[in-house]
Amino acid sequence: MNHEPYKLIPERFSAVPSLDADQAELHFVDGFDQLDSIGVVVPSEGDVPASVGLHREALESAGFDAKPGTTLQLANASGTLVVAVGGGKPGSLDADGWRKAAAALVRATQRHSRIGLELSDSSSIDAERLGQVLAEGVLLARYSYDTLKSRGKQTALSEVQFLAPGLDREAAERGVATGRVKVRAATIARDLCNAPPSHLTAAGLGEVSQELGKRFGFTVEEFNKQQLIDLRCGGLLGVNAGSAQEPRMIKLSYKPEGSPTGHLGLVGKGIMYDSGGVSLKPSDPMHLLMKMDMGGAAAVLAVFTALRDLECKSAVTGFLMCTDNMPSGSAYKLGDVLTTRSGLTIEVKNTDAEGRLVMCDAMTLAVEDQVDGIVDIATLTGAALMSLGQLTAPVFGNDQPLVDRVLESGGNADEQVWQLPLERAYRPQLDSDVADISNLGGPYAGSTTAALFLAEFVGDTPWAHIDIAGTMQSDKDDAWRSKGATGFGARLLIDLALGYSAR
Repeated sequence: MNHEPYKLIPERFSAVPSLDADQAELHFVDGFDQLDSIGVVVPSEGDVPASVGLHREALESAGFDAKPGTTLQLANASGTLVVAVGGGKPGSLDADGWRKAAAALVRATQRHSRIGLELSDSSSIDAERLGQVLAEGVLLARYSYDTLKSRGKQTALSEVQFLAPGLDREAAERGVATGRVKVRAATIARDLCNAPPSHLTAAGLGEVSQELGKRFGFTVEEFNKQQLIDLRCGGLLGVNAGSAQEPRMIKLSYKPEGSPTGHLGLVGKGIMYDSGGVSLKPSDPMHLLMKMDMGGAAAVLAVFTALRDLECKSAVTGFLMCTDNMPSGSAYKLGDVLTTRSGLTIEVKNTDAEGRLVMCDAMTLAVEDQVDGIVDIATLTGAALMSLGQLTAPVFGNDQPLVDRVLESGGNADEQVWQLPLERAYRPQLDSDVADISNLGGPYAGSTTAALFLAEFVGDTPWAHIDIAGTMQSDKDDAWRSKGATGFGARLLIDLALGYSAR
């Protein structure tokens, strides 16, 4: 597998991230050697591992109950910090629990570059899966976006040793390799979302895509403004009308060797900065986060960096629909009517309901490409954040088997998704007096009406929609989620693509 680090932004930009985590050495060992700190998984019942050096009564008196995700730092005469890591009831840790345990250790040892993790009992999970989730927990938790900082940068992680007696080491190492590829993808998505909007425009994302395509084995086609006019992509062009930056549709293609098991279409919303347009957003902390309104496009692009290395057997085509949404004398206005690639006309009732406008053209193009199924991912509605918060993304769809696969992949990645109903009774809220459809429903069920809008453009093609407006970022370090962009959706969609087949 290719673990080559990458540069996110071309040299002519001022932000050139380095992937320290991607270069860290992760391996299973027979014994620890020269580490700054050692984490020991401690169950909440039974014997305490001898390497902790304390009895359970002493740990409990210090407030450590060994619940999953908890840690306690212990001084050691040798100079190596020992960290007790909560393991819950013996044998109870599943894949998510082990991922979170590894992340908890990393959170407790932020200043250390060489750490170890002792697993007293790993029999609850197969070795390959264990290696994968440990790698994900360690590397995702150590992530930080500090490329623009001149000082105060986080300590780079150089080595992690895992001690698990009796484990199938060869299988575990394979899992580590898989985990690294998925983490690399999530890190790419995080870096893209965290980059300042002045550093990463729609055209700049096209350049990044070209570079990543060369390195990771997928093809990239860019469509500029004139080409989008020729394609009649009126939704994307309408939103772009107020921006000084040209729009881009970026088409990504991956084909496996041999006959593909199916053809999956992925569509990502790529609003590089969302001011709300004429329907201007208030200047509050949420407005600051609108550099991340391209989180869907970032996740889709990140997926393609993993497909070759993980030997994906399905063909995958991605569409990144990229532009700013800015107010100006040329910006689209409330009451405007846009004509889309499909021929459907859209009355604009709110210029801040722009994501669905840029994505609808991509839906049509994906159908024209005769994909077997479409999954779109977008920071689409504030209603998603209000309904399910920052940890869970709603998913809608017109095909239950595809929705079920999305739910399964979310579980595998610990990227929580929850199905909400595509309630057709709300469709009249999108009716327009002057066009085929409007871009805004009523005051309630905003995530559902947004999904119903997108459903108009997929026809009978199996389709699922993931709204990541709530999950795109975290306000604090939380398990494997680092403060800032989470990269949510990248690992989920990788899992989906790896197991995808046409029915």
